[in-house]
Amino acid sequence: MYSVPIGKPGDHQRLLAAITNLLPDMAARAAGYDEACAFPLDDIAALREANLLAAVLPRRAGGLGLGTEPQGAETLALALRLLGRGNLAVGRLFEAHVNALRLIASRGTPDQLRRAATLVQAGALFGLWVTDPPQDALRATADGSLHGGKAFCSGAGQLRHAVVTLRDPAGATRLAMLATEGTVATPLPMRMQGMRAATTGRIAFDGLRIAAGAWIGQPDDYLAEPDLSAGAWRTSAVTCGGLEALLALAMTQLVARGRDADPHQRARMGRAWIAQETALLWLQRAADAAERGADAADAVATVGFARTAIEDACFAILQLVERSLGLAAFMQPGPIERVRRDLATYLRQPAADEVLTEAAAHVMRTQGGG
Repeated sequence: MYSVPIGKPGDHQRLLAAITNLLPDMAARAAGYDEACAFPLDDIAALREANLLAAVLPRRAGGLGLGTEPQGAETLALALRLLGRGNLAVGRLFEAHVNALRLIASRGTPDQLRRAATLVQAGALFGLWVTDPPQDALRATADGSLHGGKAFCSGAGQLRHAVVTLRDPAGATRLAMLATEGTVATPLPMRMQGMRAATTGRIAFDGLRIAAGAWIGQPDDYLAEPDLSAGAWRTSAVTCGGLEALLALAMTQLVARGRDADPHQRARMGRAWIAQETALLWLQRAADAAERGADAADAVATVGFARTAIEDACFAILQLVERSLGLAAFMQPGPIERVRRDLATYLRQPAADEVLTEAAAHVMRTQGGG
């Protein structure tokens, strides 16, 4: 799919091997983090130790370009899938880190990238917070005072740095790189069914100030295409990892229970395997379109179709696993029950119907009529 990975010979292979070695411990800790709705501190520390957080930085900033340069996309796709297998919540946190650094690298100034690189090389995990609460959206006044907050913030109360969207004094929506010291984090009013270890909550910035050098890029940069929509392939990569974990767990349980010879179980697992491999093929196509300089509209449409196909595969496999395992798929504590909840929650990305219809409209405009 891509040319030879960037970096020194073997850098990418060693990084992926290191992530693979982390997965057994990550999966073993996942139940405890889920039950406690606790931030996965040990897992993030392990990613930091493996140099994965810094590998996201572009080469000019001392990284390997995972997510910030086209040649790093293949390794990133594999890394995201691996993390999704280990713990979908960890994959979600890392994927947001990638997106935040990508925005700084592509929209920010050289000085902003240097500052971000210094923080990341010192161990920082960045958040990306773009959802406004129904009232009291985050905004800055002319004197730099911040008012309001952000909603549905992964890593709330744990992350020390984030890229956020906020309204500037002129009322335009802009990006900014903010330190979170002094913010107030509050949990969601209701407990999430899944993805609990992502510690999603609300962040209030009232009483803080924004420095002049914190603003990133121009108004509405966050909405610029194709990055806004085509970047969804990275979320899909994490999803695929969770899907792979769920199917592997289900097959292992069927074998352990001596039910793998049942022709009905074989048929279900066969259909599930087809769905999984279809999802992975769509993921590869989406990553290629988004990162290899395809026409912007084609890239957005391809990622939109991939996102829909992967979601369909996930729902199909969830149903097949539940039918195959029966009540065992719903028993707590158990990895299958937790991965089911995490995957179903993570699939609830915004505007799924709109993504599909806009992708179909593009194909009809460009392919219809011969």
